[in-house]
Amino acid sequence: MRRVMAGADPESPQRQVTLPAAWDDTAAAALAELAPGDGSVALAIAAHDWIRPVAERALRAGMEAPLAERLHRMLLLRHGAPTGPVWRGDVGPLPGFTLNLASFHDAATGFDAPAFAEAVETAVTTLTLAAPSATRIAVGMADLAALLALLGIDYGSDASLAIARSLGAILRGRAEAASGALARLFGKIAPAPLDWPAPAGSTPLPGLAEAARAARQAAAAVDGLRHAALTAIAEPGAADALLGVETGGIAPAFSPLGAAGGLSRTARAWLAAKGVSAETALADLLAGGDPLPTPSAAAHAALHDAVAPFMHAMPVRPEPVRQPVHVVRRRELPPRRAGYTQKASVGGHRLYVRTGEYDDGTLGEVFVALHKEGAAFRGLMDNFAIAVSLGLQHGVPLEAYVEAFTFTRFGPAGAVEGDPAVAHATSLLDYTFRHLAANYLGRRDIPEAEVEEADTVGNGSRDHAPLLPLELPAEASPRARRRGFRVVSK
Repeated sequence: MRRVMAGADPESPQRQVTLPAAWDDTAAAALAELAPGDGSVALAIAAHDWIRPVAERALRAGMEAPLAERLHRMLLLRHGAPTGPVWRGDVGPLPGFTLNLASFHDAATGFDAPAFAEAVETAVTTLTLAAPSATRIAVGMADLAALLALLGIDYGSDASLAIARSLGAILRGRAEAASGALARLFGKIAPAPLDWPAPAGSTPLPGLAEAARAARQAAAAVDGLRHAALTAIAEPGAADALLGVETGGIAPAFSPLGAAGGLSRTARAWLAAKGVSAETALADLLAGGDPLPTPSAAAHAALHDAVAPFMHAMPVRPEPVRQPVHVVRRRELPPRRAGYTQKASVGGHRLYVRTGEYDDGTLGEVFVALHKEGAAFRGLMDNFAIAVSLGLQHGVPLEAYVEAFTFTRFGPAGAVEGDPAVAHATSLLDYTFRHLAANYLGRRDIPEAEVEEADTVGNGSRDHAPLLPLELPAEASPRARRRGFRVVSK
């Protein structure tokens, strides 16, 4: 276990949170939001406070299942958790429970469909006992994208649709079976029409299709339900964050980056499933490849349509982009290419501009080598040149770089020697793109650089222009001003 100070958001009061050592600060912030009060909170105690009354009601109703033990285990394994109102004991008309699909996957045994089915029934029972008068509950699943990544299955594939339908069938079938069992204890309020489609005949996951069919058979044996609505794909909330969910519901992972700026768990899972290291993926990306495919809006919409028949509530359907999408591909430079090296000095600081060209003579890469600058500045300039080169190879016009980087002002700056095309430059970048504009674009219309002292900001002659229509007189010294005073009376 570890202790950390956390709040529901950066502006909320901080409270001490105790939770498992492997859980990150996002989970700590979620627990700080879920647990009632504003004092210190521990996961075990906060969970006990809402599990205990639910377990007591189960015993009074004559239920023999070890509900408290199941709920504690589900929470520690991050299989599932109820939404905020259940934690705070203020359950409203639509209590919810989130099941983390990715947590049911094991690298050695695969997806645990029986455990998922049991978790659905446990969630329905829990919400019913937590809110006995509620006729509508929302048991949902989340992080489908992470589960597919763990399996190495493309989000936009037919296999993902089959898996999603089977998961939806298990969720709906086991929820109706549990609701039917509760109706025999507390009374039924709705029929059991079995008005949702049969699950997929097969899936890439062993045993998943069979579990889906078993769930439908269990629902078919029910003669009445305790609830008018049971299943939902809801907006992500604190319960999702507590469970380590990265993508809410069935949404895709549109970005491979996590909140901290590194690769997300979903991206790392995809690479691991494909046997690709992060270093290899980076090299592939720089070479113009696509090691982390980005799901399309059309794929998101297709999964929405696949899951919707099994849900009583769904988010708004995502609309695919209708205009054609132009995929920018990298234009590879020839292995042996033309170009030149230009030696020059700016304000007495020597540099070398080296270019690489395509067979048609257009610019494809540029490098700037510095002579005596510090290692940090040289490294920054090297990486800047690489970024510009990648942009040129992906279709960014040289004109855009010229407009962006001419007249950038920082030292070294001053007179240019060794290059007749450029007389003065306000910085090394200004010189580089003035030179490229003259030699690759034929530009001779760029205004002359205004020479200023190095490493100054806003010290040009224009900044000394008067703010009034007439020139102000030169300011005299205090002694001179005193000599100008004349006493006119006493």
